[in-house]
Amino acid sequence: MKKKAVSKNKLYSLIALLIIIGILGFLQVNSAAYSYQISILQRSAIYAVVAVSMNLLTGFTGLFSLGQAGFMAIGAYTVSILTIPVESRASVYYVDGISPVIANLHCPFWLALIIAGLLSAGTAALIGIPVLRLKSDYLAIATLGFSEIIRAVIAAPQLNRITNGSYGVKNIPGFPNLYAAFGLCALCIFLMVLIVNSSYGRAFKALREDEIAAQAMGLNLFRYKELAFVISSFFTGVGGGLLAMFMRSIDSKTFSINLTYDILLIVVLGGIGSITGSIVGAFLVTAGREWLRFFDNPLIIGGFEVPLFRSGFRMVIFSVLLMAVVLFYRRGIMGSNEFSWDGLGRLLRRVTTGRKKKNKTQKGENA
Repeated sequence: MKKKAVSKNKLYSLIALLIIIGILGFLQVNSAAYSYQISILQRSAIYAVVAVSMNLLTGFTGLFSLGQAGFMAIGAYTVSILTIPVESRASVYYVDGISPVIANLHCPFWLALIIAGLLSAGTAALIGIPVLRLKSDYLAIATLGFSEIIRAVIAAPQLNRITNGSYGVKNIPGFPNLYAAFGLCALCIFLMVLIVNSSYGRAFKALREDEIAAQAMGLNLFRYKELAFVISSFFTGVGGGLLAMFMRSIDSKTFSINLTYDILLIVVLGGIGSITGSIVGAFLVTAGREWLRFFDNPLIIGGFEVPLFRSGFRMVIFSVLLMAVVLFYRRGIMGSNEFSWDGLGRLLRRVTTGRKKKNKTQKGENA
C-alpha cells in the first residue's frame, strides 16, 4: 500500500509539473497579451523565495530577524552592477561617472546571482557575530537597524560612482524567458527544502524547540545560529538579485522597511514553519493587492459617486481580508504543515461531505 501511495503521489506531482510547464509555455508565447499577469506571477515567485528564506530562519530555527530588505539590497545592487552591459553604463552613471574598479566588470546573470548570494552571506556572517548573541525582540531590532544602515550606505553620496547613490540603477537586463525566472525560483526553494530536511535542518529545529536541551545534546548554539543566518541571507540576496532583474530599475527606496514587513506578512499568513505556506502566502498577498485595485478607482452608480472608492481604499479592504484570514486561521493558512496530495484529497472529501449533508438537511426541511 505504501508503494502504491508513493507512486500515486509521484504521478500527481509529475502531472502538476507538466501543467505548470504548459502554462508557462502558453504565457511565454503570448507574453504581450498577458504581460500584467506574468508580472504578478514573477513577483510572487521572487517573494516566495525570500519568504521561504525568512521562514528558514524564523520558523525552523526560531530566530526573529527583520534584516531581509538590507540583504535583498546587497543582492540586487550586486546583480545590477555585474550584469548591466558595459556599453550602457555611461547612460546609468551620468552624474558622477563610474568607478574604474567596476567599469568593465561583467558576468552572466546566473554567476551574478551566486556572487550576490555570497556577498549577502558574507555580510550576514560579519553582522551575526555581535547580533546573534541577542534574543527575540532585541535580535529583530538589531537586524532591522543593520538593514537600514545597509540602505543608507548604498544611498550615500560617497558611493555614487559604484551604487549611483540616490539616482538608482537602471538598464538592468531582465530574465531571458519565463522558464529561467521560475526555474531559478524553484531551484532556490528546492535547495532550501533539502537543507530543512537534512541533519542541519534537524539541528535548526532542535534550537527552535529548546536551546537548553539542544546544548545538552552537544549542539554548538552559536555555530548553528550563525549557519542558519548565513544560509537564509544567501537566498535572500539571491532573491534581491532576482527582484532587480524583474524590476529592471532599482534605487535605495525599493528596499525600505516596508519590504521586510511585506515578507513577514507572507510568512505569518502562510504559516510559520511551513515552506509551502510561504509559497501560497506569497502568491495570495501579491495577487490580492493587484486584484483589489478597482477599489482605488471612483465608482459611479446612477450618477452618484460612491465616496469610499478612492485612492488607498484598496489597502483598507486588503487589511480587512487579512484580519478575517488571521481570525479563522490563527497559525496561518498552512500552520506548520506542508502540502501533500493526501491532505488535499482529505480536504476535498471533507468539503464534498459537508455539502452533501447540507443538501440532505435542506431537503428534509423542505419535505
